[in-house]
Amino acid sequence: MTAPVVLGVESSCDETGFGIVSEGVLLGQGLASSASQHAEFGGVVPEIAARAHLEAAVPTLRIALADAGVELGDITHVAATSGPGLATAVHVGLAAAKAVAWSLDVPLYGVHHLAGHAAADTLEHGPLPDESIVLIVSGGHTSILHVRDLVRDPIEHLGDTVDDAAGEAFDKVARLVGLGYPGGPAISRGAVEGDPTAFSFPRAMLRAQDARYAFSFSGLKTSVARTVETFERRGEAVPVADVAASFEQAVVDVLVTKALRAIGDRGLSTLVIVGGVAANARLRAVAQERCDAAGIALRIPPMRLCTDNGAMIAAVGDLLVRSGASPSGLAIAADSSAVLHGAQLPLPAGFGA
Repeated sequence: MTAPVVLGVESSCDETGFGIVSEGVLLGQGLASSASQHAEFGGVVPEIAARAHLEAAVPTLRIALADAGVELGDITHVAATSGPGLATAVHVGLAAAKAVAWSLDVPLYGVHHLAGHAAADTLEHGPLPDESIVLIVSGGHTSILHVRDLVRDPIEHLGDTVDDAAGEAFDKVARLVGLGYPGGPAISRGAVEGDPTAFSFPRAMLRAQDARYAFSFSGLKTSVARTVETFERRGEAVPVADVAASFEQAVVDVLVTKALRAIGDRGLSTLVIVGGVAANARLRAVAQERCDAAGIALRIPPMRLCTDNGAMIAAVGDLLVRSGASPSGLAIAADSSAVLHGAQLPLPAGFGA
């Protein structure tokens, strides 16, 4: 029997991604970003993102096929992000996936974006363990998941941010201190020469009475803003590097503490950190140090698989195909606010029964 060759399509925000996976192996991918078009607005503009996806879809698909060394006709299955994400952006990628699936007469699978992030690590480190805690940190999401079999079992959503996502807080703070957009890499670069202990910014929701797995970054952002205002009011130069490093450390402390709390509560031994903010060097270093001290195995995909990409969606599709899951079908609709229950959207009949 010929091995499945799965095309994955991702367009939930400002990255247009196509990836090709076969039996757990990433064959190739293409990725385009419209981040530079959003820079002047300090955040993603949905209409601009959707237009950029439309313009990038065909060229990026061609790049992925060339990178994988396959022809379009070699594709046996298609998977696409069908939610959550920016509504207009998700529609473009899903429409492209439907067009390919229909033209090739191959099955189509709708994939939950967050499950894609979790699957990204499998392309580097192999199958996930029987159970793990997955920390997803990106521009739109900060979530802790309890994951068993990623595509066969329901995904237990332990907690989310109650306000800004971590990546969103990076964007806003970068703008406050004049470091530009996107904020994640800008803060990371700006913090290199800074002192992470220069300012005691708040670590929110770490008290015993707080929700154990929830996050909040709005107070931290406000504290940074007040600090910047104080320097400006005095006519003093803002110590940008120290502010960036102290802010970054505050975010990292909360992320790692909450994730390890979930590990301890569930008696597990593997932490997986994924999403765009997982590319942050300080997060990687602190997580590794604290996991090593606690005897926890840490898995973080390489930076090229941290941001939104088609490879991670293809990885979920590949797992679904190999698990024998029924396709979602061409009638599947985009769901910009899809709730996470399982890797596939819509959920197959009897899922989790």
